[in-house]
Amino acid sequence: MLKGQLVHENIQVTVTYDTKLILGVTCEVVHDQVKIKGKLSEDTYDWFAQDKFGNIWYLGEDTKKYDNHGGYSTAGSFEAGVDGAMAGIVMYGDILAHLGLKYYQEYYVNVAEDVAKIINVNSTAKVAYGVFDNCVETMETERLDPGVVEHKFYTRGVGQVLTTSNTGEREELISISHF
Repeated sequence: MLKGQLVHENIQVTVTYDTKLILGVTCEVVHDQVKIKGKLSEDTYDWFAQDKFGNIWYLGEDTKKYDNHGGYSTAGSFEAGVDGAMAGIVMYGDILAHLGLKYYQEYYVNVAEDVAKIINVNSTAKVAYGVFDNCVETMETERLDPGVVEHKFYTRGVGQVLTTSNTGEREELISISHF
């Protein structure tokens, strides 16, 4: 890809009916697939759980990133409790108590080290699907990709609706389907 070249990705996120037991915790399995020009470029199963305080935990992912030659890499895959990997928080149940505080969303040394900070609880996100007010906005960085900063916008009842990056990348919600 050339610098400044516009690339459209189709990211389909499906909350499955499957569960996975990790560290004694029953996790919901979320499947997401990334396609570029109809060709699968990434296929991931993520594992989430919610505790009694409303915190959403991220306990790992099984990911495959495909190359142009039919091969793939599992870089970034991890499972909490395996080889020193730890669960992280995706979103706190009490967001106001954590406003401005940094926290790990995932932690597996040299594999997955995403850090987030809630920076606003009243942001507006304008995306193809519509306008969402009162969004929780996070600022996210990753030690393994220094200098890249993402802002993610989450809305109640939907989840993540917008991601912007200082690299010029943008992901936005364009549709919701219920099966």
